Order: sequence, then structure tokens, then C-alpha cells
Amino acid sequence: MDLGLKGKRVLVTGASKGIGLGCARAFAAEGCTLDLVARDKDRLEQARDLLASAGADCAIHPLDLSAPGAVERLSEAVPVPDIVVNNAGAIPGGDLQAIDEATWRQAWDLKVFGYINMARAFYPMMKAKGGGVIFNVIGLAGVKLDPKYIAGTAGNASLNAFTKAMGSNALADGMRVLGVNPGLVATDRLVTLLKTKASAEKGDESRWQDFLAGQPLGRAATVEEIADVVTFLCSPRAGWATGIVVDLDGGQTYR
Repeated sequence: MDLGLKGKRVLVTGASKGIGLGCARAFAAEGCTLDLVARDKDRLEQARDLLASAGADCAIHPLDLSAPGAVERLSEAVPVPDIVVNNAGAIPGGDLQAIDEATWRQAWDLKVFGYINMARAFYPMMKAKGGGVIFNVIGLAGVKLDPKYIAGTAGNASLNAFTKAMGSNALADGMRVLGVNPGLVATDRLVTLLKTKASAEKGDESRWQDFLAGQPLGRAATVEEIADVVTFLCSPRAGWATGIVVDLDGGQTYR
């Protein structure tokens, strides 16, 4: 299936690893031009080199999008994109008493307000250019609510509502706004966390997959399984999709 993405300019945040890098690779395979954003310059350069070695046209922008004025500087530095994929940010776990106000605010500055600020900056620019797609990679905790991940659950739920509200009337502007809620995904970060947990609790880091026994098929999703859905939904082939957030969890939430 030709997704009709060749020549499109795609801006991906949190693009140096994990789902963000997976999305960048998927868009590159469709012939897109890429602008990659992340805080870690070294890892971002590695991502660029990896994509460039496969023939991708790729520029990098090392930025902390939670910093005041960072989104504005980014919007001035890059050509107006056709697609923006918001993916930057990881909110720490913990219950209401474990997450103090400073930690809560710092996490939301990147994951929640970062997405909001990116939409505020790029939506009117993309609309004026003729339209485009803003896609938010959110997280299943906004649907499968977890009091032990209270800041993440509340933040993701907010982004779910934000995405649906923004997307509900976006077609009138030639725009689409939508998102995805991945469940557990086999990123390097997840594997490292589970290996550490297996080493501490089982005395053998090679048993990290034991902790996935309760997942559908006894595994986490692959990065590619998430990135391919993101790429399709951002393509003209999914042109009627807006104001929705897809729960991409192997059916776990409603089992």
C-alpha cells in the first residue's frame, strides 16, 4: 500500500530512542524528510547517522522542550512540517504521596505542556501552509487508570482529552489531530528496567521476560508495531481519522 507520504516533512520529538526513533525510521522508509528533536545530543546524532546510513534526509535539533521558549525557538528553526509527532517525555511512577509537587510539575512541563505548546506553535503554521497532522503518542495509563502511577495517569488522561478536543474540529482547518495509547513496549528502557528488577528479585537478569507473563501473548509490543500504526494514521490513507486516540495494547485494557 502506498501511504502517500513521500516527500512529506515530519518533525518527531523524543526521537533519539524508543518509539520516537521507531517512528522516524518508519517515516524515513516512506520517503519522508525528517526533523528530529531530543535532549540528548549524542544519542540524537547517533539516530541521525543511523537514518542517514539508510538514505534518509534528516536534520537534528537538540532541545529540552520543557525549557521556556524552546518550542518557539524550534518553530522558528525548522521549515513548516506536514506532520508533527509528539513523543517526548516520561513521567515517573509513584502514588500521590510519593510524587511531590516539584517532580509532578517538572514531568508535566515536558510530557503534558510540551505537547500542548507544540500544538499551539505548529497548528496555526501548518494550517496556514495548507494543513497537516499533529499526532500525540500518549500512553495506556490515561485509560487504564493506576493510582501507583498517579502523575502519569492524570497527565495521559489530560492529553487524551486534549487530543480529542483539538481533533474534533480540525478537519475544518485542513488539519487532523489524533493519537495512540501504547501499552508496554519493548524499548531499550523497558528491557533495562525489567532486567534490573529480575536481577534484584530473581537473582537472574535473563528472567526479565517473566514479568511480561500477564501481557497479551506474554510479551510487550514491539516498537515497530507502534510506529507502523502511527505512520499509517498520519498518512492520507487515514484522512478521515481525527479526534481519536487508539488504545494499542493487544486488547489488555478490556480483557
